[in-house]
Amino acid sequence: SSKRCDALREKHAEEVVKALNLGDLSSGQGLNQETTLKRCGDTRWGSHYNTLLSIINMFSAVISVLEMIIDDGPKSGQRGEAKNLLELMLSFNFVFCLHLMRNILGATDELSQALQRKDQDIVNAMNLVRLCKLQLQTMRQSGWNSLIDEVTFFCAKHDIDVPNMDDMFVDRGRSRRKAQEITNLHRYRVELYYAVLDMQLQELNSRFNETNTELLLCLACLSPNDLFSAFNKQKLLRLAQLYPNEFSTIDIMALGIQLDTYILDMRTSGEFSELKDIGDLAKRMVETKRHNVYPLVYLLITLALTLPVATASVERAFSAMNILKNRLRNRMGEQWMNDNLVVYIEKDLFNNIDNEVVMQRYQCMKTRKGQL
Repeated sequence: SSKRCDALREKHAEEVVKALNLGDLSSGQGLNQETTLKRCGDTRWGSHYNTLLSIINMFSAVISVLEMIIDDGPKSGQRGEAKNLLELMLSFNFVFCLHLMRNILGATDELSQALQRKDQDIVNAMNLVRLCKLQLQTMRQSGWNSLIDEVTFFCAKHDIDVPNMDDMFVDRGRSRRKAQEITNLHRYRVELYYAVLDMQLQELNSRFNETNTELLLCLACLSPNDLFSAFNKQKLLRLAQLYPNEFSTIDIMALGIQLDTYILDMRTSGEFSELKDIGDLAKRMVETKRHNVYPLVYLLITLALTLPVATASVERAFSAMNILKNRLRNRMGEQWMNDNLVVYIEKDLFNNIDNEVVMQRYQCMKTRKGQL
């Protein structure tokens, strides 16, 4: 509510003033500005990372507001919910997961932002994929000690008990008879830390395996942007080798010679100097009859243009989402948005359904006082 948001800002301001007086924070222009918790969205990439950052930054203020709700909350349900949430946040398990997910989402944030840009640079995006995998692997191999030190320091700062890692792990709310006997170290290091990192690495390796990465990097060499600055003859020949049904051994040999003439023509011709993507390049080649001059290169471009067809439905969904979930409707839930997207994306199908049929269906669902 607005009242709780105001209280949260006031508490955070008090914490900032206190930290400035103690010398824990430095003052200066643009520093320590007023802020609040950021809401995470189901369909907004990067919002969860920003939410975790704001929780860590305003942790003391959040705890103070929860204590206020417990003391003077207007409803018993709110007081009970605040009490449970306070108990959860003041636990080592919560702090550990908070910092773990902050580090993982922080490692993937640049890649996430790059994949959302309209002017996607495939080469840089694939480089970010490689760096992201490397960073996560480095975290898995040598990041445990730094994480546990950071979590321990945070717990000490906020008076949160830190369990002895050699003691047996106790899972609250579950019967100890059926619980597996493991140490706290095994629980947090193996079952949480390693498991989450392995899941993230497995997902990245599945979506960006070596074959897909090589294919995308080869495709990027066809881009006419900046006077064909991404052109690479060897990668384009490798791209042709990935299509053995279209390019024979003789065709690939001829393609190598044809590419030399092609790139010289493209870079010296003013008709191709301002092109931005492969689609524009294909159109201009047809307009200037270059597709007859360089048939093998044009075949390669045509094959490259057929690849996005597999993701056309995904692109349509994201485009529709930008229309449906605008600034005035940014709090739309996931299920409600999915229902709206289905109707919007398949509007050609739904336009063929008579409104009277829909009204009769709702009329027959239950007894109503009036006629729809």
